[in-house]
Order: sequence, then C-alpha cells, then structure tokens
Amino acid sequence: MAATHTARDTLIELLHGVERFNTEVFPQNRELFASLAESQSPDTLFIACADSRVNPSMITQTQPGDLFVLRNIGNIVPAYGEMLGGVSSAIEYAVSALKVSHIIVCGHSNCGAMKALLDPDPTKLAKMPTVASWLRNAEAARAVLEASDAGPASVRSLSEQNVQLQIAHLRTHPAVAAGLARGTLTLQGWFYDIASGEVVVLDETSRTFIHVDEAIAKLQAQQAADTTTP
Repeated sequence: MAATHTARDTLIELLHGVERFNTEVFPQNRELFASLAESQSPDTLFIACADSRVNPSMITQTQPGDLFVLRNIGNIVPAYGEMLGGVSSAIEYAVSALKVSHIIVCGHSNCGAMKALLDPDPTKLAKMPTVASWLRNAEAARAVLEASDAGPASVRSLSEQNVQLQIAHLRTHPAVAAGLARGTLTLQGWFYDIASGEVVVLDETSRTFIHVDEAIAKLQAQQAADTTTP
C-alpha cells in the first residue's frame, strides 16, 4: 500500500526546497541578492489574490526586488477609512516611502472569493465571519453586474468588475490620490486566466479588458506622443 502523504511530508518537501535554494539558486544569483541586502526600490505595487495558483513574479517574469507584492482574499482594497490596517498601510508605504510608479490590481479565474459573492448563502460562510466581513468590500461589484444588461453574472465577469471596483477604491487613499495628481503614479487592472495563461488589461477609456499586445501598443503610442510634445 502506498504511503499516505502527510502534513509532515509537505513540510519536509518545503525544507528540501530551502536546501536547493541555499545550495543552487542563491549561489547563481549572489550578486542580485547582494544588491538587495540593504534596501529595495521596486517600481510596482502588485495587488493580487492570495490564491496559491497565482504567482505574480512568474506571470510578470520579474526578479526579486522588482515587485512590492500585496496579497489577500479577492485582491481587495477597502476604500480609505473603511478598514485601516495591513492593506492600507502597505499601499501608503509603497507609494510614500518606496515611491512606486505603478499599482496593478490583478484578479484571476476561478476565484473562490468571487464564487462566494455570486452565491451569498450565509450558511456557507457561517464559520468564517472574518471572510464574510472582508468580502463586503467587493459587494458593489456584484451589484453593478446585477444591474447591467450583460446577462447572467459569471465568476470571470464578477472578477473583472471587482478589479474595476478596487481600482476605484485605490483612488480614495490619500497617498494614491496625491501620486495621481502629481502624475507620478499610474493604476492598472489585470485579469489572469489560470488555464490559458492569458492576461488581459483594463482599458480605462472603454472600461473593457483588452489583450496585452493592444495594451502595450497603447502605452507605446502615448510614450511616443509624450516625447514629441514640445
């Protein structure tokens, strides 16, 4: 009979991973880690769901030190003053202390938080009152979908609407509002499909999600216009 995989086995696997990092990965990247030992200067605050299937560094192909990552259930950003705590302080620190230039809110497919919002049966969250309270910060996204003529809401459509809502919440944070007013900060919403690997980007003008190549083309056009403007 095959041995049962226990919680202890999982912990041992994690520690073996640490051993490989110490003996293989770290030596190959010694200069990188030496440059990061005393300080950090990431350009981007990346707000993502805590879902184990979402790996911001893999999705963006970035190195340690490139992203300041904030993760929670549902990639939620409470409006300023609603729930001052870890999320608000991370945003404030990223913008005011680290001087990030960009904030990205990334939703994803098959999100458990969005599933819970679509099925508001209180008995399913009865044993998780903190989660239920937290999800109220995304309730407006479901209300928007229910009021629209886009057809029955799906997990994906709600996830995309939730990204737009959390971008709006971000704008209520004083540090973010100041950065936007100075022109030193940009906000962007993403949706990541786990099965296909596709990332689509929120277009602020049309309020729709567009392909990455189209988003890149728009940014490059804006960049070209900025360099030619006297």
